[in-house]
Amino acid sequence: MAVAVRVIPCLDVDAGRVVKGVNFEGLRDAGDPVELAHRYDNGGADELTFLDVTASSGNRETTFDVVRRTAEEVFIPLTVGGGVRGVAEVDKLLRFGADKASINTAAVARPDVIDEITRHFGSQVLVLSVDARRTREGDQPTSSGFEVTTHGGRTGAGIDAIAWAKEAADRGVGEILLNSIDADGTKDGFDLELIRLVRAAVNIPIIASGGAGVPAHFPPAVEAGADAVLAASVFHFGPDDMIAQVKTAIREAGFEVR
Repeated sequence: MAVAVRVIPCLDVDAGRVVKGVNFEGLRDAGDPVELAHRYDNGGADELTFLDVTASSGNRETTFDVVRRTAEEVFIPLTVGGGVRGVAEVDKLLRFGADKASINTAAVARPDVIDEITRHFGSQVLVLSVDARRTREGDQPTSSGFEVTTHGGRTGAGIDAIAWAKEAADRGVGEILLNSIDADGTKDGFDLELIRLVRAAVNIPIIASGGAGVPAHFPPAVEAGADAVLAASVFHFGPDDMIAQVKTAIREAGFEVR
């Protein structure tokens, strides 16, 4: 029996506010994270993801406070990422109320951190965020045509995204949050080729992210191999029943949803 598809709103948090841009640039304010989290909890979201988009600029304490306040208000699983560098940050996030931690840049810089975190807390606690983009002219070529990026999609790592996802899965990460930098915020639909390639390489859950604009964009991502679908703009700036609309579209396409 197939596992039911999860629908996950994403809250990109900057200095205590939710922001959203296009291709990780041109951020605009989208509201108070605790209020939005409460709205999505009531609206049928299966989980929430918080990503601190300016973690390196000194706003981590703000994010810890947001996590604490959100955890007090909602009762669905909460994943938090941004600035997670090792066991200590994961421990603090869990103590403040997060259920899972997402790691990206630190894992690219030192892959052993995946082993350390999963050994300490278990695989179910760690989500690897893979910010992937199609290689461009002048980039170091990769075998799949997709490259890992870091620092919010701004820096190419010269690492093949599919190979990196497989290595992380082999090291024990629990899930992969697969972000298409090219599709992010465009509302043109998910990068289905990217999802298919990662699905063929790993057997752990994949959370597809980047590009959703209308409910009809979600079922193809599931068909391509996503176990969960994550979006921001379509929920932040859409009608209040958008989560229900997305779940209806997925269900009508023949997939089980929560």
